[in-house]
Amino acid sequence: MISQQSGRLNTPVDPDRDHVLGDDTAEITLVEYGSYACRHCHAAHKVVNNLREQLGDRLRYVYRHLPLTDRALAIRAAELAEYASETEGRFWELHDLLMSRSYEFSDDDLEQVAAELGLPSRDQRIPDIARKVGDRVREDAGSGIHSGARATPTFFINGRRYDGAWDEGSLAEAMLGSVGHRIRTASLDFASWAPSTGLLLLVMSVLAVAISNTVFGPAFEALWHSPFGIRLGDGGFVLPLIDWVNHGLLTIFFLVVGLEIKRELTVGRLATRRAAALPIAGAIGGMTVPALIYLLVIAPESLSHGWGMTIATDTAFAVALIVLLGNRVPVDLRVFLTAAVIVDDLVAIGVVALFYSDAIVFEYLLAAAAVTLLLTAFNRWGVYRALPYAALGVILWVCLHEAGLHATLAGVILAIVTPTRPPPNLSALMAQAQSVIQGEQSRGDRGETRAAEGLSRPALEALDVIHDRIESPASKLLRGAEPWSSFLVLPVFALANAGVAWSPRVLDDRGALVMAVVLGLVVGKPAGILAGSWLAVRFGFAEKPATYSWRQLLGAGALAGIGFTMSLFIARQAFPAPGDFMAAKIAIFLASILAGCAGVAILWRGSRLVRSDRGPAAPPALEAMS
Repeated sequence: MISQQSGRLNTPVDPDRDHVLGDDTAEITLVEYGSYACRHCHAAHKVVNNLREQLGDRLRYVYRHLPLTDRALAIRAAELAEYASETEGRFWELHDLLMSRSYEFSDDDLEQVAAELGLPSRDQRIPDIARKVGDRVREDAGSGIHSGARATPTFFINGRRYDGAWDEGSLAEAMLGSVGHRIRTASLDFASWAPSTGLLLLVMSVLAVAISNTVFGPAFEALWHSPFGIRLGDGGFVLPLIDWVNHGLLTIFFLVVGLEIKRELTVGRLATRRAAALPIAGAIGGMTVPALIYLLVIAPESLSHGWGMTIATDTAFAVALIVLLGNRVPVDLRVFLTAAVIVDDLVAIGVVALFYSDAIVFEYLLAAAAVTLLLTAFNRWGVYRALPYAALGVILWVCLHEAGLHATLAGVILAIVTPTRPPPNLSALMAQAQSVIQGEQSRGDRGETRAAEGLSRPALEALDVIHDRIESPASKLLRGAEPWSSFLVLPVFALANAGVAWSPRVLDDRGALVMAVVLGLVVGKPAGILAGSWLAVRFGFAEKPATYSWRQLLGAGALAGIGFTMSLFIARQAFPAPGDFMAAKIAIFLASILAGCAGVAILWRGSRLVRSDRGPAAPPALEAMS
């Protein structure tokens, strides 16, 4: 399963088995998984031949079978090529012959090709050799599927799947490893690695703490409080840099959270009541119990306002640890934790709006409501262009900020009103795109002038319209905003908020605050998630999958105790006094470390003790109490 997702060649090139053109010492190896019944493979065949001429001895080319299109005929064509190789050593001759003909062929066409090369007809082939070549085609196809090839042609350059364009320029750039291509490849590798966001958050947090405890610490802190904005005479819109991060940049994070919630509620894991019941119940328990523990432990009434720190989960760190645990965490348990975290995020956003906002200015609140209504109207009117939503989103952000609410709510509202569309008719759109391209090819055959890019402007505009319809605006916005949230917003947020200048007096008279946060996140989170989930199963509202045990669910609940991003955000709003905020940050760091270690330990050991639980059997913690 891992190899299918890795983008790496599952089966290394074997010169004694594979069909190879070029020297084994060549610096570039191009492996193609193709099919003789695939029109795209026929087009790519010409491109590969041109590249072989350009690169000469630097390129080794390997062809493997992946008969996906018109499967029965494609398999018979592949078996014919293998038979020619096995009996006559004429694979490449037959390969070029098949690729030079039409991809729309019949059994009679294959028999004619066999006759041209003096090969026996299908009924006259030696049975043992026929079985051998059939096995060979299946082996090739299996290695392609396990390497992540889902379409033909699929190329691998030096063992890595190539997902770019198939034209000669793009392929040559990838094979020669230009600086731009290397940077792009390294960036995509890092971004596609699931723990990357958590690792980046960790690095920025450590960097913030390190700088804060050097001679540069005061200047570093002053930097975040320096004013920044637009000045127009005596007026303008100026905020400290830390507010631009926490109220401005973080709006993108809330936009992504809102879009993810919308996706899960419409087509995702929370789309049906039965599927949503268990993670929702777990999330409710995982928010209620930590908040109650915090309020019970905290002594000074002035610090009780910080209970919101204990309700949220840092998705990046939790997902990073789950991925690093690999197969020790069942897929169903990953789904449960992800869905529960989404519910956490939704409630945390509401908590921030209700309990951690300034005095309300009703004039701006009414203006924000009017902008929201206009955005909703755009949605109902079928306005799918991004510009009106973006412009009104900026206005909404300003109105919410001036109203005294957290302006980050603009991201959530914008996510809710961003339109979705019914699933597109892909067959119709593909037929339309093919018609446009064929029309352009006909123009070229008639000698008519075309755009420098190869397509006329009307054709490019038609293809833009088709591409725009394939993906809904909400999905497109999520796909575009998510990388910015993960690799810019959250790291900058950590750098701006995670710095702690340590001194022996920072925890003076604040021991209860530290204890309340640590107990809330480390003990309250897993206990609440476990209890909420068990009660939902016990009373028939939900059903726990048999693929993971209650012990493993407890481990996932422990990972949910990693608060960090949202906990730091709420802590800054809850504690205006610098000393209280510093103590809260230390408590959040300590709790997140302990929760992460506890979750990993439970899941590491729990994976060996998985049993198929049937019905609402009591989880370990409740069994011990009975």
